[in-house]
Amino acid sequence: MAGLPEYLSRVLLTLWLGGLWVIGYVVAPVLFWKLPDKQLAGNLAGVLFGIMSWIGMASGFYLLIFRVVRHGARALKQWFFWIVLVMLLMVLGGYFGIQPVIQHLKEAALPREVMQSAFASRFERWHGIASVIYLIESLLGLALLRGREA
Repeated sequence: MAGLPEYLSRVLLTLWLGGLWVIGYVVAPVLFWKLPDKQLAGNLAGVLFGIMSWIGMASGFYLLIFRVVRHGARALKQWFFWIVLVMLLMVLGGYFGIQPVIQHLKEAALPREVMQSAFASRFERWHGIASVIYLIESLLGLALLRGREA
């Protein structure tokens, strides 16, 4: 039977990966589909992605520390460690690098919506970069599930 640290690592991995897929590929599209106000849909999606970023950061740090404590230097030779590290770096880059740029563009466009402003093309470019990073992070998460080591 697994101890509490192992159980917590499984719960956090499930929360992180499940949240990535549910929010990114179910909830956010439904918000844009069902809400008539696209700015509101975008703001709600942004809040949810922000929450997922914090979950990803907490989960990623815990999973890396857990691996090192459990396996010592051997953890650095395990693909699981490196995939989690890349995913964590993507979360950090997205939250502390890309999201502030996107938020700045939204604020600079006020009182208009960013897509109705001179900043629309820059917003689309940064949003596209964030989307590609999110997709890669999601796919790396699938790789973790496919061959997860204990």
